[in-house]
Amino acid sequence: METGYRLFRDHRRHNIDSSWLSTPVDIIKVWGIIWNPTFTFVAIIIMSLVFDYSGFFEYYAIRISKMAGGNGLKLFVFIVLLGSAISAFFANDGTALVLTPIVSAITARTGMDKRRALAFVMATGFIADSSSLPFIISNLVNIIGAGYFGVSFAQYAETMIVPDIVSIMASLGVLILIYRKEASVEYSTEDVGDENRVIVDSRIFRLALPFIAIVVLAYFLSSLDSIPVSFIALPAALTVLYIARVNGKINTGLVLREAPWQIVLFSLGMYVVVYGFGNAGLTDLITDLMRSLMSLGNPAYTLLGGLFFGFLAGAMNNLPSTMMGVLTVSSLSGNRFLLYANVIGNDIGPKFTPIGSLATLLWMYTLRRKHGIEVTPLYYMKIGFIAALPVLVVTLLSLYAVVSLGL
Repeated sequence: METGYRLFRDHRRHNIDSSWLSTPVDIIKVWGIIWNPTFTFVAIIIMSLVFDYSGFFEYYAIRISKMAGGNGLKLFVFIVLLGSAISAFFANDGTALVLTPIVSAITARTGMDKRRALAFVMATGFIADSSSLPFIISNLVNIIGAGYFGVSFAQYAETMIVPDIVSIMASLGVLILIYRKEASVEYSTEDVGDENRVIVDSRIFRLALPFIAIVVLAYFLSSLDSIPVSFIALPAALTVLYIARVNGKINTGLVLREAPWQIVLFSLGMYVVVYGFGNAGLTDLITDLMRSLMSLGNPAYTLLGGLFFGFLAGAMNNLPSTMMGVLTVSSLSGNRFLLYANVIGNDIGPKFTPIGSLATLLWMYTLRRKHGIEVTPLYYMKIGFIAALPVLVVTLLSLYAVVSLGL
């Protein structure tokens, strides 16, 4: 069968072999890859929505606004750190879609103009992705990348905790450099409101922290028997939904309607297409490129490989890019450096362009439609390249240090 490499190399060939088209067998194979990550992702977003409607996230956003003591720069730092914590446990989309409107509301309460509000909102959107490295559940990309190679929750966390901390610190430093003037504002803490009045369901609110701790512990324990993370996430989401329904203070029907069910069909369709391109030889082309980079030795190929996957994510969206990366790394016998470099590149690389992830497109639409904050694609890309490129570089270098030096 003609490979895609030969199709690209031999310009005299006119009759392209149609065997690259996906078959029912390919669809079954793809479903075997994506069912666990997609259902885990949906479950995590459902949990984040229930906790959001209970007032959990808004409560802590108001608390940190008061802790900052009216200092805008301190508030900026606290919001970035809060966003990184939410991303770790509720995925990057959870941070972008849950924390962004809360941050927007706080900037409005404190009387910030749209220029200053944009700084806080952009920081929230950026940290949502750049801090989504530490756990398998922190990003759909992580679940796909780790799940394909059978990496357990504990193994993944052991490798990625340090790169995540590096990414958070680098992100914070870069964002402060970019937005220090806009964030340097004084405000009255009285204007942010009373945190106790935003609690809608006190039972869910009190349950949140211990429940999160128990679920994360269950994730680690699941590593002992290689239990799919969705077997933990789905029962956890159903438990929270049931408690919320019994309490009757949260519209659980609305929660279910807002859950990203469309990601199931989107993932299946997208990955079937990508799998077909892989059959056509695109995977062979990328694999040959990665082999060429590997000849340079480390840390060069870890850095350049991660940058390649990052730019690929920015160009074609991180979901198909992740699948191409997974197929490529599989062809290279699961190279550990590239396995994690693929994840890091596809977590941070989407910040290069607005089309890098579906969450970003939805985030930009929501900001403009509901909050009157305009983020143009050109402005987004300018900030994306200035901020994401150095963060991606230092994070990939920290990955090399962790894997090769055992840090």
